[in-house]
Amino acid sequence: MEPEAPAGQAQAAASKLSEAVGAALQDPRRQRRLVLVIVCVALFLDNMLYMVIVPIVPYYVHAASEKPTLTSSPTPPTPTNASAVTVNTSESPTAAMPAKSIVKPQHPRDNEDVKIGVLFASKAILQLLVNPLSGTFIDRMSYDLPLLLGLGVLFASTVMFAFAEDYATLFAARSLQGLGSAFADTSGIAMIADKYPEEPERSRALGLALAFISFGSLVAPPFGGFLHEFAGKAAPFLVLAAVSLFDALLLLVVAKPFSAAARARANLPVGTPIHRLMLDPYIAVVAGALTTCNIPLAFLEPTIATWMERTMAASEWEAGIAWLPAFVPHVLGVYLTVRLAARYPHLQWLYGAFGLAVIGASSCLVPACRSFAPLVISLCGLCFGIALVDTALLPTLAFLVDVRHVSVYGSVYAIADISYCVAYALGPIVAGHIVHSLGFAQLSLGMGLANLLYAPVLLLLRNVGLLKRSRSERDVLLDEPPQGLYDAVRLRERPMSDRDGAPRSPPGPFEACEEDDYNYYTRS
Repeated sequence: MEPEAPAGQAQAAASKLSEAVGAALQDPRRQRRLVLVIVCVALFLDNMLYMVIVPIVPYYVHAASEKPTLTSSPTPPTPTNASAVTVNTSESPTAAMPAKSIVKPQHPRDNEDVKIGVLFASKAILQLLVNPLSGTFIDRMSYDLPLLLGLGVLFASTVMFAFAEDYATLFAARSLQGLGSAFADTSGIAMIADKYPEEPERSRALGLALAFISFGSLVAPPFGGFLHEFAGKAAPFLVLAAVSLFDALLLLVVAKPFSAAARARANLPVGTPIHRLMLDPYIAVVAGALTTCNIPLAFLEPTIATWMERTMAASEWEAGIAWLPAFVPHVLGVYLTVRLAARYPHLQWLYGAFGLAVIGASSCLVPACRSFAPLVISLCGLCFGIALVDTALLPTLAFLVDVRHVSVYGSVYAIADISYCVAYALGPIVAGHIVHSLGFAQLSLGMGLANLLYAPVLLLLRNVGLLKRSRSERDVLLDEPPQGLYDAVRLRERPMSDRDGAPRSPPGPFEACEEDDYNYYTRS
């Protein structure tokens, strides 16, 4: 009997723990905090997977390129040949990284640059194509099931990365990640907007999600490079696969996407179609701002490393950490915008316009930098401006849907995701060609001028914050009591009073029509 006592105590403790967890999950405030954690982890994971291959992909591509020439005699590259090898590396931020192998490829390096650029852009291209469909799917199916689907696809993509042996498998895994991101990112941001319907909580929650996105992009390259070097090429992807699996299981426990309550949530009114949202002039202005502000980052990432090597003789170490300090001003921009939006919510457009101006000035200053410190300051200003624009305008999209459409957020955040994908689909492919044909300075000045010219366009949003928030069809169905005969009977049970204090029945739904008829006959 003695051995059974500890077992019984353990069972009782497990039962109490289960009851405590169940009670915590029933609390709406705790539940939405857990949902926020799940979404932030999903966004962090997606951006980790997006950037973790930066120090790894060149080795795959170099290995594939060297296979046809392994039988030839390896000759160490001379300084002249070495410069020729690294001259055309502007299409990828990682193309300037040397391969570990001593065997020199016998065909031009341009082919490798094109492969790396297409590989980096394939995720954004497929995500761009799928987003219109995923937004409609999210509107019809609620947010938790598409998020679970996106996490499952990201898990499959991560496992495929771990065991990829050639370029074709890498391309398939990268494209599959774009499919998962189209569901996970859009549904996650839309879920935050749905769970936090009031300001300033919505801006604070979306700002936290943006901070996780920035943090994932920042730590991914050193994380991937370290594990790839000391634990093998599959290690970083297996760790990320485990995180995605854990996040999906946590979503199953918290949101219960297959429960009866989830099916009831899926029966909410269908949101405004995405093509109608795209025709909304206010949403179009916001989408244009999101694309414009992200173009400098998307175009500088694949080209700035080569420019640093040529202009300031920067080492690979300096090129690798140039973006590292920018995380601090990005988080500072998020925090500052959230605090300002809490006090002056009607000035969101001004924060976005100021952010575009900062991005434009920073982009124009990049070509003038001739040392490492001024360049880092310019990149910090660039990321600070992007944080201002994103943090100010993402809640504005949800507010526009609330006041002008149905409060269902899948399609509108699919439009936001499309805006990002346009920049990141063009960057890895187009930026290098622009640098080769026009020059790096012209590219930076053109992007800065575009942001400076777009900043006044946000004046069109200056009256958005003054709009009154209307009750959407979804809110009516959730909060309003039944209408019709039942409503008339319920209202008649509550007596009302005339001006002289005499009780009277409440007005019926057709009383206005009756008054019009009475006035018509009295006038006749």
